[in-house]
This record gives sequence, C-alpha cells and structure tokens, in this order.
Amino acid sequence: MATLRDIVYESVREGELYEKLDRNRVRCFACGHCCPIPEGQPGVCKVRYNKGGTLYVPWGYVGGVQCDPIEKKPFFHAYPGALAYSFGMLGCDLHCAYCQNWVTSQALRDPNAISPPLGASPELMVQDALRQGAKVLVSTYNEPLITSEWAVAIFKEAKAAGLVTGFVSNGNGTPQVLEYLRPWIDLFKVDLKSFDDRHYHELGGRIAPILDTIRRLHQMGLWVEIVTLLIPGFNDSDDELRGLTDFIAGVSVDIPWHVTAFHKDYKMDDPENTQPSDLLRAVEIGKKAGLRYIYAGNLPGRVGDQENTRCHNCGETVIQRDGYFIERYRLTAEGTCPGCKTPIPGRWSAKFEGQIADRPFLPRRASRLVTILN
Repeated sequence: MATLRDIVYESVREGELYEKLDRNRVRCFACGHCCPIPEGQPGVCKVRYNKGGTLYVPWGYVGGVQCDPIEKKPFFHAYPGALAYSFGMLGCDLHCAYCQNWVTSQALRDPNAISPPLGASPELMVQDALRQGAKVLVSTYNEPLITSEWAVAIFKEAKAAGLVTGFVSNGNGTPQVLEYLRPWIDLFKVDLKSFDDRHYHELGGRIAPILDTIRRLHQMGLWVEIVTLLIPGFNDSDDELRGLTDFIAGVSVDIPWHVTAFHKDYKMDDPENTQPSDLLRAVEIGKKAGLRYIYAGNLPGRVGDQENTRCHNCGETVIQRDGYFIERYRLTAEGTCPGCKTPIPGRWSAKFEGQIADRPFLPRRASRLVTILN
C-alpha cells in the first residue's frame, strides 16, 4: 500500500520556479526560504524536491475542495456574496502551532496529518467550479505559493472561463513567484501574523519577505486584503499592533485589515481565546494609524458594527454583514457610496447578484475528483 509520501512524490512534474546549482543542487524560488536543495532532498515545504538535479513540484491532485462564501477567505472588498470554489494541496513553508488547516498544511511533516489527495485536472476543477455557480476560484487551505505552478495551470483555465482567481497565503513570497503569478491572479489575501521577526522565527520564517510581498502586490495592482489572527500574549501588544498597522497604512490606507479571533487549535492550547474587547482595541489602534477599512472577525454579533463596510468619507454603511451573510448591499454600479458618491476601493460587480451560501459546504453535486490510492 502506497504511503502518503509515495503518492505525493509520484504526483509531480518539473517545476518552473527554480535554478540549477553545482553538484546537482537546485535553488527554489516558490517561497521566501529560497531553499538550496541537495540531490534527493525536499525543501522546507516537504513537497518540492530535488531528484537528479531537477526540481519536482506537486501536480495533478488537490488535498480537498470546498465551496466557501468569499467573505470566509476573507475578502470583504471583492464581489460580496460570491461563491468561492476553494481548493488546497498539501504542505506549507511554515509550521504554525495554531494552524486550523494543519491536516493538509502539515502533511509530510506531522505523522498525524493525513489527507488522502484527490486526482484532478485544471479542466475538471474549473468545470466543477462552474457547476457550483462559483464566481471565484481560490487556492487556499495549505500554502498556495509552494504549489504555484499547479495553481497557474488551473488559473489559466479559470480565466478563460471567465472566473476570478485568488490566493489565500501567508505572503512568504519572492519577486520571482509574484511575477510568475501576476498575469493569472486577481485577488491576494496575506496573513500578516506578527510584526516581530522573533515571532516569525517561532513559526519557521522571517518577516522581511512577507512585508516585501505586501508592498509588491500593491504595486502590481492586485487586490490585497490583510488578516492578523490576534493571539493573546503572542502578537497583541499595543506596540506591536501600532507597528503593524503603521506599516499597512504606509503601503496604502485603503488596504482592508481583518483582525480576527484566535481559538485554541492544533498544538497551541496555552493562550486564552481572543475576546471581543481585544479585537476592538486592535481596531482603535488601526484607526489611529489611518486605516480606512478595518474588520473585526470570527465573533459575529459581538464586535458592534465592525463587520460592516462604511464609506470612509461620509461614514454611511454601504455593506451590512452578519458573519459571512450579506444583510444589505448599497454600493452603486460604479462601486461608489450612494450618498456622497465617493469611490470605495475594491473589486465590485455592477450589481449585487445575491448570495448562493453564507456558510461553507462541500460540492453538492457529484464531483469527478477521485481519491488517489496508489
């Protein structure tokens, strides 16, 4: 019986984001680690590996698919109410102790993380997304940067079919991978997990590539939203939040910042769960930094009106939410406030097209994706 490692290492093709080095080594450019990988070894992510001086990368499978409200990603300024057909693969370049998707992200690193992959093709993925009524196709759940070649193959098919494409990522990118993705991607959510490099070292990374990714994405003209999971005792000090929000505002005050509530998960069960008051304190710090669009998430109904989108000019509520549910939508066809006509930054449809679902669900029709057994 094939092991998960066997299956993953057989479902590959040669990568595009690497260079050959001496002594059969390669250097990978998919993520900020830029791993120099010796012959016969994988990179930090465990799924990109060197065989005979060639870098092989994941191909032809997904770790799982799900239909999500786009608000779950979370994107609040991109096609509200749209269905996001979401797929993940296996592996990650970080090892966060609180990961909520650890079954897929920590596969091949944690022996308890077992997620049998499903055989897939770009054509089948896009057909499935269209059958569900999705407007957006998103690579998420594990770290999508480490499977960028596969994502681009799917996104090319998706764009041809008129779908919007996006990444939900930790942002640990490189200039090479961002340029590679640029023609095929519309939306990019970055987890800015901390504003302290020491904290990033605890998670297995560095802060510099994440900050550089955020700057580059904005310069490229992609739509960017940023999320910070607020963890008591880890990243929630006033000083750290001031540094973090000042950085975002320095890139653009129009970037939406989602500050969300931690709950005990995976290997992190020491801190207490985040309270609404913690989120609202972070919101006030973000406002003082000048950010115009700040959202407190994961505690619907307990954070006042901080789930709603308001015009930064006149304060009128243009999108009212309860969790992932759109209760009221008042943007004009041009994406402006109906009261003062100020443009609201984002990616908007000409009209609100309703909401297929306000909670995640598995594809309701039989999928042609089949579990890979050997």
